[in-house]
Amino acid sequence: MILIACGLQREAKILGRPGVIAVPGGGDAARLEMMLEAQTPGATMVVSSGIAGALDPALMAGDIVIHLPTPFVPSEVEGRARSAAPGTRPSTALGANGSWKHRLKAALPNARHGTIIGQDRIAATAAEKAALYAATGALAVDMESHVAARVAARYGLPFLAIRAISDTAHETLPPAALVGMNPDGSMALGKVLASLARRPGQLPALIRTGRSAEAAFTSLAQLSQALRLTQQN
Repeated sequence: MILIACGLQREAKILGRPGVIAVPGGGDAARLEMMLEAQTPGATMVVSSGIAGALDPALMAGDIVIHLPTPFVPSEVEGRARSAAPGTRPSTALGANGSWKHRLKAALPNARHGTIIGQDRIAATAAEKAALYAATGALAVDMESHVAARVAARYGLPFLAIRAISDTAHETLPPAALVGMNPDGSMALGKVLASLARRPGQLPALIRTGRSAEAAFTSLAQLSQALRLTQQN
């Protein structure tokens, strides 16, 4: 069984299927970690997937980024050193048979390969993204990969992160986009509308953000099909 960490319920619906459990964290790292922990019995792999913000200025909305650490090193994805919990065995590679990795790459030939980092808050501004890019060299950032990496390391499970870009490195997200997710991963439409009512001038940026997000969700469907290949023998 593949265990997927994501942020939104919409992402979970796209990614989930028989043999795959997609857990929407809703932006709450502690809650996500607890829910992933509960699902680890029977899991054969932990994946971080969904939409992400670009750090590399060359990435566009809808682009796919794949992070394949081999061997698995938690700090690669977390952007800082972190050890596995005492008494647990570290994950050393993404499975003894790496043939599925080749199938994944073949299914997504245009995907970029590199580091994806996770953090507990949204990388909202172009300045913050530029600083992260300069400090880490990572291609993209999300709010789940560091949590998923931690759980995978704790239980000695193989890990990968595979994300579709929503906002580019040059974009600063409007305030309404920052309040658009409820703690259960559902859309907080009321908060978005309230923010828009307070600051109507952000509407063009919000429309742009919505269009970019739709491009990312379209790519997620392709990404989900590619992940299906990892379940093949």
